[in-house]
Amino acid sequence: MASRKIDLTDERISPFKVILWLAWPLFVEQILSTFVSFADTAMVGALGKEATASVSISNSFVFLIQGVVMALGTGITAYVARSVGARDTEAAKSYIRHAFILLALVGLPITLITVALHRTIPRWMGADIAILDTASSYLLITSSFRLFSMAIMVLGSVFRGRGDTKTPLHVNIYVNIINVVGNYLLINPTHTVKLLGLALTIPGAGWGVKGAAISTGLSWFIGGTVLMILLFVKDDPTRISLRDSYKPDGAVIRRVVKLSVPAMLERICMSTSSIIIAKVIATLGTTAVAANSVYSTCESISFMPAFAFSTAVTTLVGQSLGAKKPDLAQRYTRNTILLGAGVMTVAGLLLFILAEPLVRIITPDEDVVSMAKICLRIVAIIQPAQTMAWIYAGALRGAGDTKWPFIVTAVCNWGIRVVGDLISIPIICKSIPRPVTEELFRSNPDILPTISFALAFTVVFMCIDDIARWIWIGIRFKKGHWREGLKEG
Repeated sequence: MASRKIDLTDERISPFKVILWLAWPLFVEQILSTFVSFADTAMVGALGKEATASVSISNSFVFLIQGVVMALGTGITAYVARSVGARDTEAAKSYIRHAFILLALVGLPITLITVALHRTIPRWMGADIAILDTASSYLLITSSFRLFSMAIMVLGSVFRGRGDTKTPLHVNIYVNIINVVGNYLLINPTHTVKLLGLALTIPGAGWGVKGAAISTGLSWFIGGTVLMILLFVKDDPTRISLRDSYKPDGAVIRRVVKLSVPAMLERICMSTSSIIIAKVIATLGTTAVAANSVYSTCESISFMPAFAFSTAVTTLVGQSLGAKKPDLAQRYTRNTILLGAGVMTVAGLLLFILAEPLVRIITPDEDVVSMAKICLRIVAIIQPAQTMAWIYAGALRGAGDTKWPFIVTAVCNWGIRVVGDLISIPIICKSIPRPVTEELFRSNPDILPTISFALAFTVVFMCIDDIARWIWIGIRFKKGHWREGLKEG
């Protein structure tokens, strides 16, 4: 663990070494975090496309409410990183304690709201009557554990802000083991498997979609609880104590909230646009909903290095500016862009080549496979541009500039993606009655190419949105206004 003490603001260390040292645990952690969703989708996918749609139909709404809490993590990360860079441990401790306070003030009400609306939300999202019961059951169970999922996000941001990316990684390893084993035991009924010539009876609950929900919820509970405990017991200059004061400090809350609000609005903007797009896709039928979920889950593989580089540069810029070294912050950003673009060019190529095998891991349904692989190959092309947009935005957030990423996201996401989808899909599907029911789909198999073409267009507009954000946020960063850093007040 000696490498844990590396000084991120030491200009004598190779920036590539520092970036990779900080990013690789984030990368592995994101693999594991994504695997929770991937495991649920893949293991439930074996039950059929209705089960897949049941798990995914409410995702856009869930991402909306989670985005509020993730935005708080943005503010916490920036201020903890700044305090650590300035060697102000007391300030860092104060921000860490307020992470708990803000989690309770914001996360608990959100948890209660999603529990109360567990049946209404899938209906809002256009769930077919055939999947409404299972979709609402899945959302009710996972929402009951939502606070712990939020704790993983917010408290993970605390560790990253102080330069410790390994602790969230270790916790996520156990979270994933628990989730996958739990899925296997709770989704499937008791069955016999053959291993080395031996017939082994594996116990199972046979709860299907409900089993996946329970397994995911329990893994969140354990992961969130462990991260809470570690902030009190793990050796670190910024370790907090139960004896500390947990009285809310209005000035601290205002600073974090002021920085988090634009990030929160950015998340809300993206999530609400995703809700609208998901509702439009829902009119194309359960097959299109399942295909959208499958390709999105596969594409999330590419988010792993993008998230790692973006989060790493947020910490590096924050600590560099805390140490009053803006040139170092700029050097970190430039080198992260180079690394990110190179890695994601390779990742995009692999996504394109392996599109069909990846899709088939999740679903055996041939109609879903044919639609999802096309979407995945389209999105593979813009992986470098998408990642560079994330890195530039991460650098701006580390400097405390959360306003411009929000403005760019709002304009591009709504002006390009939402408007494009709302205009193109009705035109493409003008000859098809909507919503497309399963009965209509089965009786008219010739409509599959049209539905597939419409779904592909939603991906095209998403790609245009990503490219526009990369160019615009890159221009903002290069203007250099961020170099002044965060202000107290």
